[in-house]
Amino acid sequence: MQLRKGDSDGDLAGWVDLRSDTVTQPTAAMRAAMATADVGDDVYGEDPSVNALQARLADELGFDAALFVPTGTQSNLLAMLVHCQRGDEYLVGMDAHTYKYEGGGAAVLGSIQPQPIAHAADGSLPLDVVEAAIKPVDPHFARTRLLCLENTWHGRVMSQEYLAAARELCDRRGLALHLDGARMYNAAVASGVAPREIARHFDSVSVCLSKGLGAPVGSVLLGTRALIDEARRWRKVCGGGMRQAGILAAAAWHALDHHVERLADDHARAARLADGLRGLGAIAVTAQHTNMVFIDVPTERLEALRRHLEAARVRVAIGYTPKVRLVTHLDVDDAGVQRTIDAFAGFAAQSA
Repeated sequence: MQLRKGDSDGDLAGWVDLRSDTVTQPTAAMRAAMATADVGDDVYGEDPSVNALQARLADELGFDAALFVPTGTQSNLLAMLVHCQRGDEYLVGMDAHTYKYEGGGAAVLGSIQPQPIAHAADGSLPLDVVEAAIKPVDPHFARTRLLCLENTWHGRVMSQEYLAAARELCDRRGLALHLDGARMYNAAVASGVAPREIARHFDSVSVCLSKGLGAPVGSVLLGTRALIDEARRWRKVCGGGMRQAGILAAAAWHALDHHVERLADDHARAARLADGLRGLGAIAVTAQHTNMVFIDVPTERLEALRRHLEAARVRVAIGYTPKVRLVTHLDVDDAGVQRTIDAFAGFAAQSA
């Protein structure tokens, strides 16, 4: 049985989906690139499209080698498994993705202890606090080996000056430095710098291709050839080996060719959305950075807001706390932004 558009509640047509930039649909041109991709068995290292993607990103971001993996979670995990051994420790933001939202993978699978550090208001980890958290060389303590940063974090861009200072600290104290660069291209576009200028501060970088860049699947881990060779082994251990993955690599290649500069459109639409929501009753805009808008909604009004937005065919990730995040992406156009503003205005009018 073939469903027509509108036959299923899960049908995406006509919805404005602001839950995340992971919900993007491949464009027609991306699908065409996928359909014509040259493929081989990537576990054997024989997929030409994967090999080309890895070589391209390594060259563009200034690394020796790269590894295409299914997810950003796995890419970050592989980096930590290579940088750290059992009983080692990584320093990480208390609300960072690698600590809070990746299932505790480093601890569960690598016996690597996280040392969470509270974020500053600008999203950075205060480097004096980071340095104070480095453990002495003593059998009582886990061995501090790695600092993990995230850029962007909640849409916030880490400054080049901060990244340089973090690099200096790691060099001075003998730590490796890893970047969860799930939205590194957003950071580069917002900063007006080449992505390579962000990546150069790090020993390893994870780049996600399935968020704002709009590919359906995949991340790339970058580092030295020795690091990537070891990560390739861990990818197999973690079940991340893919076969004819060139179909997915072709989508990522297309995204890099066509969807980087347009991230500025997402940032502009997020700013417009934030402006449109300010001053409405029942909600408060607390921040807007790059492609993310953050609002506070009274807890007792969350369920009413959910129902109201769904009636307007607007999807927002509403949980159990007053904080709500709205994320713009390539499938949210100007009309979608306006419809969202109108839906929130209607909710505010009902709540007055």
